[in-house]
Amino acid sequence: MPLTLDDLNRATLARQLLLARERLPVPEAVRRIAAVQAQEPASPYLALWNRVDGFDPAALDAAFADGTVVRATLMRITFHAVHADDWAPFHRAVTDPLRRSRLGDRRFLPAGLTIPEANELRDVLAAFAAEPRTQEEVVAFLTDRLDDPERAKAAWWALRTFAPLRYVPTGSPWSYDPRRRTLHALASTAADAMPPGDDPAVVHLLRRYLEAFGPASEADFGQFTMLRRTFSGPAIAALRGDLVELEGPDGARLLDLPDAPRPPAGTPAPPRLLGMWDDVLLAHRDRTRLVPPGYAAHVLRRNGDALPTLLVDGRVAGAWRTTPDGIEATAFHDLPEETWEGLDAEARSLRALLADRQPLVYARYDHWWPTLPAAQVRTLGR
Repeated sequence: MPLTLDDLNRATLARQLLLARERLPVPEAVRRIAAVQAQEPASPYLALWNRVDGFDPAALDAAFADGTVVRATLMRITFHAVHADDWAPFHRAVTDPLRRSRLGDRRFLPAGLTIPEANELRDVLAAFAAEPRTQEEVVAFLTDRLDDPERAKAAWWALRTFAPLRYVPTGSPWSYDPRRRTLHALASTAADAMPPGDDPAVVHLLRRYLEAFGPASEADFGQFTMLRRTFSGPAIAALRGDLVELEGPDGARLLDLPDAPRPPAGTPAPPRLLGMWDDVLLAHRDRTRLVPPGYAAHVLRRNGDALPTLLVDGRVAGAWRTTPDGIEATAFHDLPEETWEGLDAEARSLRALLADRQPLVYARYDHWWPTLPAAQVRTLGR
């Protein structure tokens, strides 16, 4: 019997710890959900607050500090926080899109490097970054190698994305302060992208993806990773004996792990206040399992911004932002009073989380709010 959108919704929410918060150590929670979007420094904290029972932000601070959770440029060429054990295979798996996004860009051209020369410089840089380095130190190092500051800046623009570098915590309020220069350090042995074929790193990433976001199609996996079919196809073939094939809505061919949770479509889904760029909204080509088609353009903007969202009965129902008075929730359709009560409880908890760190989180994205439809607007968590 084909899976419905409701079936896919509950399966994804269960794997993302969004049907019920679980009491887990922070590194294990990050491992369970595969990756946590970390473009905004606050976002991994909000992601784990939504998923971990009794979440203490200091526990994520500690995990970043001791390296059990690593922040680096990975899937979709954006910052993600991942378990340390996943960092090396994830980075190797997505090296092809990371490299293509930079070495084929006109902003790399002033470096005047061939691809073999860029690879050699990457390995030299990796050795230099065995100890934490500031951006200024890296650019000075590359300038000495290339005898030209403009070439060095262009080379660094590319290398900071596809070289095996992790970001070192810089301090409050969220471990990574965007106002301070970020430090970089080697996180794994540098390696060229494998040619298309049976790459164990891609197989590892595919398994982890299905554990966290399945059931899913090959196109969904490509959306999450930006890997071409020449990479994803062989990985699916290599993992074939460990997968089941399911029929999704409209006859879509979906892949999954046989023992992965697929709870009934009617399983209750509590309200949640998701942070910006939460991966649960971005990990599939077909996002209708969580984002109603009419709402996608409101919360997933053309420039790539993904707004903080209200999740009601497992689906996006609006957006939220912080104000001095509380959490302003904009619902795109009328919500029952009991739903507002659940959102208000979440808002009170969120305000407590933000109080000692950044009470007006995401404030620089407030310019989107005049463009949103508004069936109901309430200030919650007072």
